[in-house]
Amino acid sequence: MRTTRIVLADDHHLVRAGLRALIDRLPGQEVVGEAENGRQVIEMAKNLQPDIVLMDIAMPEMNGLTAAVNLKTVSPDTRVIIVSMNSTVDSVLRAMRAGVSGYLLKSVSPSELELALQSVAKGETYLCSAASRHVIDGYLHKVPEEGDALERLTLRQREVLQLVAEGCTTKEIARRLKVAAKTVETHRTQLMRQLRIGDLAGLVRFAVQCGLVSLDD
Repeated sequence: MRTTRIVLADDHHLVRAGLRALIDRLPGQEVVGEAENGRQVIEMAKNLQPDIVLMDIAMPEMNGLTAAVNLKTVSPDTRVIIVSMNSTVDSVLRAMRAGVSGYLLKSVSPSELELALQSVAKGETYLCSAASRHVIDGYLHKVPEEGDALERLTLRQREVLQLVAEGCTTKEIARRLKVAAKTVETHRTQLMRQLRIGDLAGLVRFAVQCGLVSLDD
């Protein structure tokens, strides 16, 4: 039986350690890498080309949903399973629209984790009971062209938004994204105009509401 190669992505070491301990007991599953944020996931996926990434949504520098979209480019065969504390309809919807193959709560049993890994490895989609399929189907078919404010942002705008919300200065953002400071200022101005938000505090509130950053960390 072919081994499923897995990368774990969560900014909490204890969570990664717990997942690794569970997966190490499962036949046909192997953890080949660990990441603390979305940027590390992208770089790791380029080199390792894992079968599955088990990833949290709320991570520093680049959140799990933005990373999931970027993974399609650098490792198109890699499937993503979100493992989150958040089971709100909006969170699950955004994850599915980002192209993830599974959604689990961190409270699920080890047997459900195993079932999710097996299902996704076979090309199926797996949602835990809290992310019920009928709720997702209902929302996915409601005027999809409307989308929401976050989904209308480009990937670069989402990156800038998250870094702004995490308190990074213009120079810090420019260094991390490897662009000019004026480019960052332009993105920030466009964000405010597009979202109809007048100050940085408003951008932070928006990022928190969308789950790009967490107030718990």
